[in-house]
Amino acid sequence: MSEPGTHEFTVVSTQDIHIGRVVGLRVDEVAMPGGTTARREVTEHLGAVGVAAVDAEGAITLIHQYRHPLGRRLWELPAGLVDHPGEDPVAAAQRELVEEAGLAAARWDTLVDVATSPGFTDEVVRVYLAREVSEVDREVLGEEEADLVIRRFPLAEAVEMALAGELVNGATVSGVLAAHAVLSGAVQARPADAPWRDRPSAFAARIRD
Repeated sequence: MSEPGTHEFTVVSTQDIHIGRVVGLRVDEVAMPGGTTARREVTEHLGAVGVAAVDAEGAITLIHQYRHPLGRRLWELPAGLVDHPGEDPVAAAQRELVEEAGLAAARWDTLVDVATSPGFTDEVVRVYLAREVSEVDREVLGEEEADLVIRRFPLAEAVEMALAGELVNGATVSGVLAAHAVLSGAVQARPADAPWRDRPSAFAARIRD
């Protein structure tokens, strides 16, 4: 057996189970330490972006949106899929901010990259910090977006909501805490075009083919 941390987990075989509009499910047979193999179910995802839009008064915009798997509405950052072919992630974030919150921003930075549940999905959400915010005409695309409630919260209150369990969306919790860390001067954000090492690609490749 190889030394711990040195084994190469190569895929011996793979089988597609379901290919949908937003995700795909496949089962990989993976070479394990000791010469055995193990089945790993993988949900492929397009990848997504979220936006922590903080205005001059220090308020962050959250939306109240119904999430069917949990069966209730959640307070979340404006966010959406990177689902336009060849779309730059920053452009996707700018588009989602307009569509969901009716906001534009002149200054963009990268806050965090969030692997939502790497035990079974390749979904990673990149969360941006948007500043110098202004209101624009909102594009409402479909009945679901028409149902959104948009509200501004003082950033400190949003942090309290995260720590109290009132915010549970992973990218939202991470983005709120990271925005507070950056705006308090504790750390610096990365540039908007910072490399995105773990950006999902498998499902996007299926769509292109």
